[in-house]
Amino acid sequence: MIENTPGSLLPFTGLNTMEELSLLTTALNSTTAGITITDNTQPDNPIIFCNDSFEMITGYKRQEIIGRNCRFLQGTDRAQPELDKLREHINSGKACRVELRNYKKDGHLFYNELYLSPVKDAKGNIRFFIGIQNDVTARKNAEETLVNEREAMAREVAETTQRLRENEQYLASIIETVRESLIVLSPDLIVLSVNHHFLRVFQVTLEETKGRSLFELGNGQWNSEQLRVLLDQVLPTSNPVLDFEVEHDFPTIGKKLMLLNAYRVELEGKYKDRILLAIEDITERRAMEMRKDDFLSIASHELKTPLTTIKGYIQVASTLVKADTNPRLVNILAKTEKSAERLNNLISELLDMARIQSGSVKLLMEEYDFDLLVRETIFEFGDTVPDRIIKLEGSTDVKLLLDEGHLVQVIVNLLSNAIKYSDNSSEVNVYIGRVGDYVKLSVTDKGVGISEDEKKHVFDRFFRSQHIQMKYPGMGIGLYICDQIIKNHNGSLWVESTHGEGSTFSFTIPVNQSL
Repeated sequence: MIENTPGSLLPFTGLNTMEELSLLTTALNSTTAGITITDNTQPDNPIIFCNDSFEMITGYKRQEIIGRNCRFLQGTDRAQPELDKLREHINSGKACRVELRNYKKDGHLFYNELYLSPVKDAKGNIRFFIGIQNDVTARKNAEETLVNEREAMAREVAETTQRLRENEQYLASIIETVRESLIVLSPDLIVLSVNHHFLRVFQVTLEETKGRSLFELGNGQWNSEQLRVLLDQVLPTSNPVLDFEVEHDFPTIGKKLMLLNAYRVELEGKYKDRILLAIEDITERRAMEMRKDDFLSIASHELKTPLTTIKGYIQVASTLVKADTNPRLVNILAKTEKSAERLNNLISELLDMARIQSGSVKLLMEEYDFDLLVRETIFEFGDTVPDRIIKLEGSTDVKLLLDEGHLVQVIVNLLSNAIKYSDNSSEVNVYIGRVGDYVKLSVTDKGVGISEDEKKHVFDRFFRSQHIQMKYPGMGIGLYICDQIIKNHNGSLWVESTHGEGSTFSFTIPVNQSL
């Protein structure tokens, strides 16, 4: 346990507080152990600091870490006895050591040896928790390996090798049915074999391909410096090359846009260190996507003009209607105006999405009082839903650079979704706070929630879950736009939710940004 004491952070150094803080931060970033600091005074004990090693261990970037509770590293693997022990020590304010199953950003499991220690103030209240983490996966794997008998391992390897030999022809037949071009390369990038799909697509013969360097094929279309570097990295690191785009104008088949994926074979024996290269032709798919985006952009622009005229006529008609007019006509005009406004919002979202896809979104960054911006946005939004309660808690007391219009759009969208997908009697809670050098905003509802499978897609363009679409029709682009806006602010947007129990959407934005 660590307690705050008055005076210098590092006694007898002769440095001022800022110099000592910089020295401590440098020291923490120099250690190979992952270090986190969480703020126990804020709801859900969010992470407010992490060092460089913690980013390397987890695979997450700092902007994706700050503001979250450490539980996000366990994903859905919550049934761990060590978690009960950890919660017990946190609640009692005691230091502890536990080993947890955690998951990197790419989904890979790693074993985390965690040392947790509380930091108390002079009154004995716990203010922070310091966590020191070490990736002990190698040790755990070694322990498990020692448990297995050598004879059983040798027998398993022999059986696996025999199965591979017996199935080699069978697997080769399957490869020939794959509708992608496949190449097998030696460690020095010589073509050992290709499937017939490659020969058909690129209109070459096996004699022109096998035994030659990849970079000498055809007219040298694969001789890309970037591709050379990427393939050179496959062998020493075993890191795959994923979705690497190559565009080339082939002399016989014309211009093609392709996705390349490369993997190294790590088996022992004659296949060791061979590289499998898969080539997917995405020329037509990308062209179709561009045509679709162009259509949406043009259609939205074309609809905007007549819709503006319609809205104008509705407003004129509403002013001309006399007080003693048939109430049914007044009601029809009001409903028409509401539908026109809903259509206008939909078109605006389509235009926003088209700008994002084309990369033409321009942020007008100015300095704003973040707390005031949030309060005013909630106040104005609250007027549109007078029968619902929206509670705001917390503060940041900071001014930061942001695009007011876009950030208000994000907050309003999150509030609208919280209202839309929750019971009419339930309230919506908004929390704002400073976490390290980021501001954090969270919107929590007690609505329908999101299933685990759907959470990974909620920020995808046009994604709508089946049970949501049946009850709440929509196009599924609002959260996609919000995610892109936050990313353009160098921030991170995420969701924590349990199906049937509500959702919490949170985002963080760095405090110090340059214009």
